Amino acid sequence: MADSFTESSHQSWGSRIVSSITGIIVGVLFIPGAIILLSWNEHRAITTTRSLKEAATQVVDITADKVDPANDGKLVHITGPVTTKAGVSDSTFDVSAPALRLNRNVEMYQWKETKSSEEKKNLGGSTETVTTYKYEKEWSGEVIDSSDFKEKDGHANPESMLAKSKTFLASDATLGAFAVPEKIVQMMDGDEAITPTKENFDALPEELKSRGHLTDEGYYFGKNPDTAVVGDQKVKFEVLKTGTFSIMAQQNGSTFQPYQTKAGDEIERVESGTVDAKLMFAHAASENTIITWLVRLFGLILMWIGFGMIFKPLAVLADVIPFFGDIVGAGGGLVALLMAFVGTFATVAIAWLVVRPLLGGTLLIIAVAALVFAGKAAASRLRKKAS
Repeated sequence: MADSFTESSHQSWGSRIVSSITGIIVGVLFIPGAIILLSWNEHRAITTTRSLKEAATQVVDITADKVDPANDGKLVHITGPVTTKAGVSDSTFDVSAPALRLNRNVEMYQWKETKSSEEKKNLGGSTETVTTYKYEKEWSGEVIDSSDFKEKDGHANPESMLAKSKTFLASDATLGAFAVPEKIVQMMDGDEAITPTKENFDALPEELKSRGHLTDEGYYFGKNPDTAVVGDQKVKFEVLKTGTFSIMAQQNGSTFQPYQTKAGDEIERVESGTVDAKLMFAHAASENTIITWLVRLFGLILMWIGFGMIFKPLAVLADVIPFFGDIVGAGGGLVALLMAFVGTFATVAIAWLVVRPLLGGTLLIIAVAALVFAGKAAASRLRKKAS
């Protein structure tokens, strides 16, 4: 059975025009959707910035040796060794460790379908599209549904796995005199791989042990670990060892909870090692900046797609002669990108006008200047063509 499948489809010029006109509706929805997303993102960024500034003036450094009731309800910063007596365990696979967290990662060898299309324009505006479906085997942590594959024959995947990936948290984690909530343990970084022992393997239920193998990575369930076949499964384990962590949260008796700022955000952070409060705030501010720019980029792309769909009918109309259609399509794409830049800059600028008038005003001026430039460039092209 071949591991690829190819099919061809034809679309007439008239059908393409109808589809592109219908696409305008979607494009019109994309643009306000992008504006809403960008506006929400700027509001989120501003709220987080204000919350961090507020919290930085409120935080109190405390020690772990005793609980001071005077700090109850305050935002505190504490550093020290986080330990556990009970540890963590996975009873299904008989793996335990004196650690804060145990991760069970289960993967299954499966078929995966990928699709690629190549479109060829014909004189007269119609198109021929060749779509190729490729089938490759890979390890995946989720069941890949093969019922929707284009070529199902010979590419069937099992419908379930012997177990799901799961995280086990220490319920008795402590930092000195304080109990560390599971939520904070979940937020900690620094997991390391561990390998089950022969004793662990021997203690497995007979149903698992009969089809399992102990490898350098963990458990392997299948006929031969060296030759994977569809349906084989691997179970690996990671642990977060006890160690020094820095926590910033609200003191609630002898434990911690999120600190609600007046600006709107909750503060609850944890970092590995000894990290002072000032540096933790700096890291939080950096994360906020990265998230803000990533969402801005996504909003820009969303708006670009929206404008591109609006201009698409022009390129399809010009596709009667494919060469002209390519030129019109490229021009429309550039105009759509420029308009998306203008829309993104304007949305961000308006959001920041109240908080930082100088920054917001500068961005708004850039947006207006770009719009004026685009208008003059378009008018200049029209005059040249007319002459």
